[in-house]
Amino acid sequence: MERHRECAAAIISWRDILVRLSLVGQSAERYGGLGFGNVSARVAPFAGGRGQRAFLITGTQTGGHVCMSSQEVTLVSQTRAREGWVKSQGPVKPSSESTTHAAVYDLSPAIRWVFHVHSPLLWAWSEKHSASFPRSAADASYGSPQMADEIDRLWRETTFPESRIMAMGGHEDGVIAFGRSPMEAAQPVLTALSVANIARCLNTGALCL
Repeated sequence: MERHRECAAAIISWRDILVRLSLVGQSAERYGGLGFGNVSARVAPFAGGRGQRAFLITGTQTGGHVCMSSQEVTLVSQTRAREGWVKSQGPVKPSSESTTHAAVYDLSPAIRWVFHVHSPLLWAWSEKHSASFPRSAADASYGSPQMADEIDRLWRETTFPESRIMAMGGHEDGVIAFGRSPMEAAQPVLTALSVANIARCLNTGALCL
């Protein structure tokens, strides 16, 4: 893990930003008190084939950690997304969403970052705007082989390659975004939040914290 210190630090930094936006975290009032959301980034070598595209990812159930260090980030070196299998090494178990992240990385070697966030606002927005905000099938649960298949389908059949954002229809409030950099992965999330918030303000006349 020592050779990936800079990447781990970037993951931790962006995870902190997403926590402050309530897109990653843990709350007794949400999802049965379980942690939600995670961040990952590809690591070299970048030329690996499908299932061989190594990445760092935040550990399982770390969403609620007030402080986070490289000890809560782990390396996933190989995956078989449709079998729910990952090979990892590190001080913690990888996120249960690791196969979903792997399925996104399998789409293109150009994809270097994946954000998995939770937003009731964005999830609801995607139901009404699926043409620009694709949505996976409701029977595809998180981390499942069906979710990997849905990610492939959305890549082939929808605007997902261009929009770089999708809602997880079978995972309450779940949203996936990707990019070649963390800034590029964040952009579709922040843009969609802005558009959805403006629409909500126009409808209600106000926004309340």
